[in-house]
Amino acid sequence: MARTRKASKPVSKKTAKQKTRVSPIKWLRRWLFRLVFYPTVLFLLLIVLYRFVAPPTTIYIWQESSRLGDVDRIWTDADDIAPVMFRSVVAAEDANFCNHWGFDMNAIRDAIEDGGARGASTISQQVVKNTFLWHGRTYVRKALEALITPVMEAVWPKRRILEVYLNVAEFDEGVFGVQAAARRYFNTSAKDLTPTQAARLAAILPNPKDRSAASPSSFTRKRAASILDGAETIRRDGRAACFE
Repeated sequence: MARTRKASKPVSKKTAKQKTRVSPIKWLRRWLFRLVFYPTVLFLLLIVLYRFVAPPTTIYIWQESSRLGDVDRIWTDADDIAPVMFRSVVAAEDANFCNHWGFDMNAIRDAIEDGGARGASTISQQVVKNTFLWHGRTYVRKALEALITPVMEAVWPKRRILEVYLNVAEFDEGVFGVQAAARRYFNTSAKDLTPTQAARLAAILPNPKDRSAASPSSFTRKRAASILDGAETIRRDGRAACFE
């Protein structure tokens, strides 16, 4: 004898709503995940991409271009930049560049002991700020900088970090990159910079709007002379080996 199936009970509208309803906590978790996951993937892709491709612009360069109407910027490969220019910016900004992974802990300790009177940002941190982020002293930017810097250090060789730094750094109002700076100040190319010219360009960082490489003040001259000696010192003692 054939069995008769019991008719299934119709699902009430109330039960269907209960099944499809998402709790506020799950909704919040889902959106927090998206807010973290997608920007993280974007930054990772940009870090890998810019390891091989020249950054077309940065937030700050775009802002200055909008404000001034245009900027002077020419991308220059590392092989077309005088080696002494690399040594000069390292001597000026980050003498232990070859010996750290993005953060100079000794410089950070010294800055804390001085009550924050001196800066402790490495060239790697400056590249992250200039290339991927925005200018300004905010906790959000500093937190992102701290997260991105070691990742960039792991993906980019030291020479690439310096190459990008010298191409996005501001050397005068509306003048970005060492090639534009060499042409503006000395009517030469980045490849033909002399040690003195390279030291003067490094000496105006990180305050190019208040200093001049062509008509240096006594302070800039003294700083350039110190950088000139420092560039030769790091060449002799091997602290330039990671990028030469």
